[in-house]
Amino acid sequence: MNSRHMLRALAAGALLLAAPAVCAEGTFDIPPGAHFNPEKLAKVTEFFKNEVATGKISGADVLIQQRGKPVYHEIFGTQDTVSKAPITDKTIFRLSSLTKAITSVVAMELIQDGKLKLDDPVAKYIPSFADTKVGVEKKAEDGTKTLELVPQTRPMTVLDLMRHTSGITYGFYGDSLVRKAYKDANIYAGDFDLAEFAERIAKLPLHNQPGALWQYGHSTDILARIMEIVSGKSLFEIEKEKLLTPLGMVDTGFFVTEPERLARLAQPLPNDSDFRVGRQYRTEVKQKWESASGGMVSTMADFSRFAQMLLNGGSFEGKIYLNPKTFEMMATDYAGKGSGVERDYFYFPGDGFGMGLGLAVRTDAGNAKPPPPGSLGELKWDGASGCYMVIDRKQEMMFVLLEQTPTERQRVQRTLKQLVYEAMEN
Repeated sequence: MNSRHMLRALAAGALLLAAPAVCAEGTFDIPPGAHFNPEKLAKVTEFFKNEVATGKISGADVLIQQRGKPVYHEIFGTQDTVSKAPITDKTIFRLSSLTKAITSVVAMELIQDGKLKLDDPVAKYIPSFADTKVGVEKKAEDGTKTLELVPQTRPMTVLDLMRHTSGITYGFYGDSLVRKAYKDANIYAGDFDLAEFAERIAKLPLHNQPGALWQYGHSTDILARIMEIVSGKSLFEIEKEKLLTPLGMVDTGFFVTEPERLARLAQPLPNDSDFRVGRQYRTEVKQKWESASGGMVSTMADFSRFAQMLLNGGSFEGKIYLNPKTFEMMATDYAGKGSGVERDYFYFPGDGFGMGLGLAVRTDAGNAKPPPPGSLGELKWDGASGCYMVIDRKQEMMFVLLEQTPTERQRVQRTLKQLVYEAMEN
């Protein structure tokens, strides 16, 4: 993407975020200036108390902030069913894919510093990706499928990594032959770092041509390896320097091995401990691989600061992390009309959402009747562990849910969001 195209994208993003309100059914796009009705917020409490009482989740920490102040903050259940220790704002939760949001913000800081550019080819930093082929499924008359490897029509770029259009995928969902190749390659074997992991991924076929399809996978891990290369530091070192330490996120990192911190680590219910991410989620074991796409842990005390920084447009307590131009780059939809990006069943941002740089961005009401609640320009992401973040700048509101429940997470997240917006009034 050259500078002219970048300016055009930024302008489009600015128009998107400043677009007039779209009236729709349900609670979509409430006019700005809304406030919360405490009696209606009580339904959030009722819901989570019932979730714990009926044994669906072990516990949760829920925070809603508006205009920089908490309007709702309740804690439910216990850290785990064995110790029965109460959850606090210092309880440590596995973030899973919310790790991608943290990684992407630090990547934007490096872009802001001129360390890399969105239109940089990935092969500029990791030469192995220049030779990575695209896997195209061919179906014979008898119905059998084979994989034909073809060259990339254009080089994969940093932009592709950040908006998940690189063609890099995961091997634990879907049944395509490329995903099967990922699964069969045993890419998580042994003790490896991001450099070795990038080389493993580069040897596998791409699921699609770069820029052609939104495809969830290890793109953020390859982005992280580039971040290491341009900074000359490990991923965690650059994240601590650029974001975690200055933001005061003291318990956010990749591993929990110290006895004091282990005592604060939340656990899912015993019958809900499979995070279904194709590998063991070994937070308690120190490893070389700092998984930028799903390996971080955090607390409400930490993560609420990160979410508030995003709600503030890139600043927190007087310090600027992302300047306004950089933040608008991040909050622009790069997967909408005219982008060339297709969507399929596995388009996880969901109905009504486009894709920014590491976060989903609300662009329209979607096709659901009534549409999901929210506001135009809303930013969001979640993870397989159950953790969830929504940033609504129009209402100057954000909410964070920290929980450890792989099987119940989607239902819980949908219900929480509905209850949050139903509690808002003008």
